[in-house]
Amino acid sequence: MSMTTRTAAALCAVALSALLASCGGGGEEKKADTTAGARQTVTAATVASINLSRTVSASGSVSAWEEVPVAAETGGLTAVAVYVDEGSYVRQGQPLVQMNDVLLRAQLRQQQAQVQQAEANVARDDAALTRAQQLKERGFLSQASLDTALANQRSSNANLAAARAALSETQTRLSQSTIRAPVAGLITSRSVTKGQIIAAGTELFRMVRDGRLELDAQVPETELALVRAGQSATVTSSEAAPTTGTVRIVTPQVDPATRLGLARISLAPAAQLRPGMFARAEIAVGDQPALVVPGAAIVYREGKPGVYVIGQGEAVRFAPVTTGARTGDQVAVQGLQAGQRVVVQGAGFLGEGDHVTVAPATAAPAAAAPAPAGQAAR
Repeated sequence: MSMTTRTAAALCAVALSALLASCGGGGEEKKADTTAGARQTVTAATVASINLSRTVSASGSVSAWEEVPVAAETGGLTAVAVYVDEGSYVRQGQPLVQMNDVLLRAQLRQQQAQVQQAEANVARDDAALTRAQQLKERGFLSQASLDTALANQRSSNANLAAARAALSETQTRLSQSTIRAPVAGLITSRSVTKGQIIAAGTELFRMVRDGRLELDAQVPETELALVRAGQSATVTSSEAAPTTGTVRIVTPQVDPATRLGLARISLAPAAQLRPGMFARAEIAVGDQPALVVPGAAIVYREGKPGVYVIGQGEAVRFAPVTTGARTGDQVAVQGLQAGQRVVVQGAGFLGEGDHVTVAPATAAPAAAAPAPAGQAAR
């Protein structure tokens, strides 16, 4: 065999060995490389517990702080004048309706005359009793005559008292013929018209005392304990400009059907809201402990927010959360525990059970430290 033939055979053997090694001998290394490539590199953050300025959202209907019905105390009279209408703001004691009082005034004059007559009878019988007592002392009058004079005097006093009581009743009915505002406030409804015969007890107006309105805000039972009297609130409505309010009272009862409690929020006097309107309130309940995560950690799966929690072996699982207030890049969440690690950057590309590689936190560059004494630079 020539030298050239032997050289060619050696080269073929080397090439065959290399081919076999690439096909079989490096399989384990290739598998390891493939497994390492399946891990996605992400950044992580720890669920932290901080005191966060928190608000409670609630909604409800606007109502009167105190609704006052105005009715007639005396009846059977005709309304001859109606002085106010819906939307009028009235002061306490202001006339609202005038009823026909002609008959009452005539009765008043008659009873005034009866009182004067009774007073005259009392004066006459007082004088007669005095004379009878003097005559009795002198022996010119019998005891029976004295007793008669005393009885007449007492009867006259009783008649005077009855006449004065009748006069007082008529004066009261006469004053009631003018229906006045029992309190200052806003007239919200009117059900009386001129010429109407008004029966006693008939409601004529309905008014809001002092014009004060409040929002009957419905609060979820899970947040009801955070709301207290005196807390401030911002009230908004699609039909009026935003206004402010203050929690007046939190009712102690929760509706068993809706699981909602009620917070009554007094509205500012300049509010453009009206009774019956729907409005929303954001109640500032102060600093409260809250769990927060970076906003970038929140992802949505099937329309629901959640985070990927890093577990053993750097495997991740999707944990649904309820999001709350935001401060800076931190979001308050419910459904996690303090100290858990969650994926931040790269969370949107993960699936349930994926394994990840957590990149180290990026540190700010530091100035080079001097080499320890006695150690030479290499």
